[in-house]
Parts: sequence; structure tokens; C-alpha cells
Amino acid sequence: MTARPDQKPPGPETSWRNWLFMGGRGAGKTRAGAEWTRFSVVAAKAERVALIGPTLGDVREVMIEGPSGLRAIEPHRGNRPIYNVSRRRLEWPNGAVGLIFSAEDADSLRGPQFDAAWCDEVAVWPDAETVWDTLQMGLRLGAAPRCVATTTPRPVPLLKRLVAGEAIVSKAGTDANRAYLSDGFVEQVMRTYGGTALGRQELEGELIEDPDGAMWTRSMIEGVRTANVPDMYEDIVVAVDPPATSGPRADACGIIAAGVASAGGFGRRCFVLGDASAQGLRPLDWGARVAALARQVGASSVIAEANQGGEMVASVLESAGCDVPVRLVRAKLGKRARAAPVAALYGRGKVSHVGVLAALEDEMCRFGAEGFSGSPDRVDALVWAVNTLMFERRSEPRVRRV
Repeated sequence: MTARPDQKPPGPETSWRNWLFMGGRGAGKTRAGAEWTRFSVVAAKAERVALIGPTLGDVREVMIEGPSGLRAIEPHRGNRPIYNVSRRRLEWPNGAVGLIFSAEDADSLRGPQFDAAWCDEVAVWPDAETVWDTLQMGLRLGAAPRCVATTTPRPVPLLKRLVAGEAIVSKAGTDANRAYLSDGFVEQVMRTYGGTALGRQELEGELIEDPDGAMWTRSMIEGVRTANVPDMYEDIVVAVDPPATSGPRADACGIIAAGVASAGGFGRRCFVLGDASAQGLRPLDWGARVAALARQVGASSVIAEANQGGEMVASVLESAGCDVPVRLVRAKLGKRARAAPVAALYGRGKVSHVGVLAALEDEMCRFGAEGFSGSPDRVDALVWAVNTLMFERRSEPRVRRV
């Protein structure tokens, strides 16, 4: 009676075998799994239930003894199940038993058979597909054996299978359960992680996948994201990939700011500082955005791709009040070839995003993948900025022995 709609299993009109509940941290996944299991035992008369977690300790501490576990949610003390440590099973007063398994040992599921199963945090199971498939072979008792899987999503093969059709899917974000979470928790984590791939996965319960062939991955970007900026940069530039036309259907104008500095432990490193890209602007309007970003980050110059527009780009920026030197560059290679060395720098941890640049990151993680369409304007500007800072030789004073 107090469950949210997403915490309730598929309705009786749906013929289902597997139900997957993906949710953010604290979204009420464990409670949903425990309540469904209790209902299966008390009302649906399930007699043999498989309880599977990442480890045996997780099953006991979370699924059984935890604040939302099977013993804690039972409202009638006399009906509370008892955990039999020596036999590694949970025993209900009505004779039903919950058999405990670790996802670390798929072979332990060979032989036993069940009429219900609760699988928790399946996205972090080792060898998850083997464990899942072995369980499915044993889920064969009763008229309609069923399984619920609860997890915070990760793009692992098992979850992709379940989402693709092997299960009925429910989703919920952390915010949906804020009434039962500590005061200020949701606001704090959303301030820190909102808009990032990590936040979309861990807080909003989204399955974030990297398409095959993309030149960047979410993990590549998240691994070196930083909120701390160097005290001093060697150089800062704003790179511009100008559109050929304006209007609602025109390509966006890519506008990216980046700086280079020597970071402790990482050597020379590039920091992506801002994204002022916009679509559909007139030349003077995107020129004004470039000028404003250059002033904001203290850029020494603006790097502008001149393949489209040529000298007109420099004139637009001058008319818009850009008061730093404008250097025009021309592309001699295709977009993918230009981007490859920059993607390699990300893979080596040599480029960090300062804060969250969600639109840029979404485009990066699609660029190069099969089916990618549209002009990668943000990526183009990023590539020009990083190439300029990390690969172009700078004249530096040096001593020559005579």
C-alpha cells in the first residue's frame, strides 16, 4: 500500500518470468526485492526461493539482515524468518525456505530447483551471465516460477540482455525515494554528480552504454574528471568550429576553452575549461560568445577553423569585440583522423574535464560510432584546442653550448 508504482512487479495481466528493477543509489531497490520475495512466500505460497547476491556476505548483510532486508520488513514478529547459519538458509514459519548463494560460485546453483528467486546487484556479479543462466535452469518449480533482479545499472552484457527483452524493466532514480533518505543527501549528490555519466547511472538509474566504434568512452572521461584547476597555466586558448550558415537548421558553432599546465604526477596535461557551443546563432552572436568565453578564462588566443568562411571568421570575431589574437587553421585531414591523437591523450590520462560538460561528452561518446549523424561541432572545436596546446611546438628560450 505504500509502494511507489515502479516498486511494484508487473501486473497480473502480464505474463512474465523475469522482472528487472534498475534504480539509483537509495531508490528503494532492496525494499522492492524484499517485499516481492515476502509476498511470494506469504501470499503466493512459494516454497523454495533462491537468494543470490554478489557475495554470501552481501546476501546476509543486505538482503536478509539489512534495514530493508527480509527480516526487517516483516511487520508481524511471529512471521519473521529465521536465518539458519549452519545450513545457510532462511526459514519462514510456514515452511518456506530461502536458499543462499553467492554469484562468485555459479556451480553451486547446479542441482537445486526453485519456484522464486531474488537476485541483488546483478550488474556487479562476477561472471554474471553464467550465474544467471544456471539459475534459469533451476527456476522450474510451481505453475509460474519467477525471478526479480534488483541493481544499480552498469553496461554489462547481462543487463543489456535483460533490457533487450529477457525481462520486464522498471526504473527509478534516487530522488524518487528522498522521503526516506537523509536530509540534504539528494541535493548534495546532485550538486556533485548531476549531469555526469556517473550521476545518470548511479543516481538516475540509467543504463549508459558506449556505442561500438566511438572514439571516446564514458569511463575514459570520468576517470580523469577534476574539480581542481591549476594555479597557473602555460597557455589557454578558445577554439571555434564556425557554422557555414545560421538559422534553426544550421550546424552548431563549436566553442571550447582549454588550458595546458604541468600537473603533479601527470606531467604536462590539458584541462578542458568550458563549452559555450550553441546552435542556430547569427555570426555576430556566436562571435560574442567566443569573445565572452575568451575573457572569462583569460585566453591568450582564439583558434578558428577557416575551412568554412576563411577570413570572414576573423572579421566576425573582431566585430564581436574579441580582443585577443585570432589564428586561423585549416583542416588537411578528415575529422576522425584529426581526432584520433586527441582520443589517445584521453586514454593516457593527459586530458581532464574541469567539472561537467554534458553536451560535449555526449557528442564525444557518440562520435565515430556506427550510425552517428550530424556535424560533431563540439568535438571539432575540442580537437583544435587540444591539438594546439599539446602537439604544436612552442618556441622556448634555450641555451646552446658554443
